[in-house]
Amino acid sequence: MNYRGPFRVRIEEKPMPEILHPNDAIVKVTRACICGSDLHLYHGLVPDTRVGSTFGHEFIGVVVEIGPSVQKLKVGDRVLVPFNISCGQCAFCKQGLYGNCHESNSMATAVGGIFGYSHTAGGYNGGQAEYVRVPYADVGPEIIPENMHQDDAVLLTDVVPTGYQAAEMGGIKTGDTVVVFGAGPIGIMAARCAWLFGATRVIVIDHIEYRLDFVKKYAPCEAYNYKSLGDPVRFIKKITDWFGADVCIDAVGSDASGSLLHTITGKKLLLQAGAATALHWAVNSVKKGGIVSIVGVYGPTDNLVPIGNVVNKGITIRANQTSVKRLLPRLIEHVQNGVIDPKPLITHRIPLQEVSEAYRIFSSKLDNCIKPVLIP
Repeated sequence: MNYRGPFRVRIEEKPMPEILHPNDAIVKVTRACICGSDLHLYHGLVPDTRVGSTFGHEFIGVVVEIGPSVQKLKVGDRVLVPFNISCGQCAFCKQGLYGNCHESNSMATAVGGIFGYSHTAGGYNGGQAEYVRVPYADVGPEIIPENMHQDDAVLLTDVVPTGYQAAEMGGIKTGDTVVVFGAGPIGIMAARCAWLFGATRVIVIDHIEYRLDFVKKYAPCEAYNYKSLGDPVRFIKKITDWFGADVCIDAVGSDASGSLLHTITGKKLLLQAGAATALHWAVNSVKKGGIVSIVGVYGPTDNLVPIGNVVNKGITIRANQTSVKRLLPRLIEHVQNGVIDPKPLITHRIPLQEVSEAYRIFSSKLDNCIKPVLIP
């Protein structure tokens, strides 16, 4: 897959990736998802997304070559590869902050390296390809259990951990009301995982009816189309005895709709890092002393954020890229035990050669698409 500019991707032959460091591995990709975060790239909302880039941070495959220092993998291993590229040795990795690795993206002051996610995240080629180079191969890749379905495994590279960490960062306690903004795959998984932490009521806000229908059955939860609510903030206050939700989760990020001001300034004029509509709603819908958890992707430039309301309401904000490696042992167990069943989220299996059509379907919300997976 080759990025040619906003709304333009195509298949193109590239050189076979090579071992560049003794701890690299080359993985032959067997499944690669398109993520909602990829749409931010596709829509031109992430700075320094360069023509010629290969996207794809959600992929699994088979190890076909290893560097001379690799000890934990061998040729032929089936692996799932976390979207974070992390060294495992820096100060942040040692804290379990694998999404903030200082070695994999040492020129940045915030995010660590991410496969296929622009030069702001290290400039690494991603897994929407036949083969991919995986750095720090003794750190990130996890061998897929023999009895695990490939569709479950590929969703453990991002969707399941990110949905889980969204709920975890919310500090959800028994009896809490949780509102999730966004019914894409991450929001759907966050709603499902909110129950694991003890939520008594889970509410999802979106405007795509088929997604709302899906999350009502999968999570399960209450689900509302914000276009029918008038003011979504007032609606949430009204159905929570005017207190607000205990926890609000922003699972949308910079591609949000719902506010003309944010759409124009954030998505048309690029005066802020995308449309912060969902974040506004989250801050204004949460109760005083509540928690806002942010896993939606925003660019590294400024956003219009109602910081006064954050201060005056005593809100705690928790946000980060997901530390997939930290969460994988628990989540693999949850999948194997049937506590979480990820694979129903995959609605479309599309050959890699048809990547342009796959992006069009996913971006335009066609054919009831929840999650597309590319198959090389």
